[in-house]
This record gives sequence, C-alpha cells and structure tokens, in this order.
Amino acid sequence: MLFKISDSTTVFTVKKTQNELAKELNITRQALNIHLRRLREEGLIRTGRGFIDLTRKALQILGAGTSEAFVFLRVVPSKREQVYEIIKSLPSLRLFRVTGEIDLIAMVPQSQLDSFLERVSSIEGVESTSSHVIISTLK
Repeated sequence: MLFKISDSTTVFTVKKTQNELAKELNITRQALNIHLRRLREEGLIRTGRGFIDLTRKALQILGAGTSEAFVFLRVVPSKREQVYEIIKSLPSLRLFRVTGEIDLIAMVPQSQLDSFLERVSSIEGVESTSSHVIISTLK
C-alpha cells in the first residue's frame, strides 16, 4: 500500500559514518552533531546510521537543484561492454541499457551535463549522443 501512495524522488546520500565525516572535516564528532542537528531542524538533511540524505531544499540552496537530463547513447556493437564499463565509472544518477535505436540512457544532473557529454564523446565506441533536459515533471 505504501508503494502505491508514494512519490518517486531523487535522493543524494552521503554514505559515510559521522566519525568518518568529522575526521574528514577536521572537527570533533560532537561539533558535527551540533551542525547536523541544526541542518535537520532546517529541513536540509535526513540522517541515519551511516548515511546523510540531502533534501530537495538543500539541493536548491546549494544551487544543485534536482533537474535531470537524459543522455541517449548509441554504441558500436563490438565495443558495448568496454563502453559500458567506462561509462559506469562516470558520475551519473542512473544508467539504463535499453533496446531500440539507442543502446544506453544515462540520467545525469543538469549541472553536470556538459562535463558528462564531453567525457562520453571522447570514449572510443560511442557513435552518437543525444541529450534531453527535463523542463518540468508532470507526474
């Protein structure tokens, strides 16, 4: 039942423990907890054991937004496996291998579209790309 009444969302998750994050930021865990509590109260993050989720509100404040772009890729058949392995290592939200006129769909943040296209176009075996930016979500 919950699945039927839920909305699909994009979640950006920091998969680090609070100890790891505190060390990386060069602050104590207690100081980190104070900052995280404040961010939770502002509705900017959700936290749990070993993760911190950035909310849509946080992404908007950071200027990252949640607009995605879809990149359709056509790949030389004999190079598919090599191309897929390289593309899996690039930053993207999701990758889909599909049937039809194209071979792969990459979902990337709009803010990273230019760099993603630049990197993908230099991969041997990528025949063509076509990008489509989401302008609004209807449902």
